[in-house]
Amino acid sequence: MGPFDRAVEQHGVTVLRVCRALLPPADADDAWSETFLAALVAWPGLPPGTNVEAWLVTVARRKALDVLRGQARRALPVETLPEPPAPRPFDEVLARDDELLDAVRGLPHRQRVAVVGHHLAGLSHREVSEATGVSHDAARRAASDGVAALRTALVPPPPPPAPPSDPHRALPPAPRRRRPGGPS
Repeated sequence: MGPFDRAVEQHGVTVLRVCRALLPPADADDAWSETFLAALVAWPGLPPGTNVEAWLVTVARRKALDVLRGQARRALPVETLPEPPAPRPFDEVLARDDELLDAVRGLPHRQRVAVVGHHLAGLSHREVSEATGVSHDAARRAASDGVAALRTALVPPPPPPAPPSDPHRALPPAPRRRRPGGPS
């Protein structure tokens, strides 16, 4: 029996406990197998004096987290698909698009090119910078400034705060007067 076989024999139960504590039984068995496959690959490079049990528990915990992440990405089956939301009226969409396009056309040239390249064409900031001949930071800043200008132009400002219901509460407290001859 080789050293790796002894490690599996000595620490297999501990690794399985860790996997079962983090996952359902079927997934725990898969994570246990994945742990020892990964450990077998890394075994030759393991430094002498390593706490093998602690190392295997760390590998098992990471493999269990990989399984959990994978479950979160998997689609869940459903009996019927939900109905899509009703589309907005076409005239409203066109009016909003016209307003947006007018606002984009009103941006300074560098901002307009950066916003259109990055947000409409899907280019990265680096690709926009290469296409326009400016630095990466300048392209990113131009896109950011352009989006901020569009927000200012298209989003209505918030309403002003309502006046207080009791006009006497809005006044700050009166300053305290010092008594003559009292402490200063």
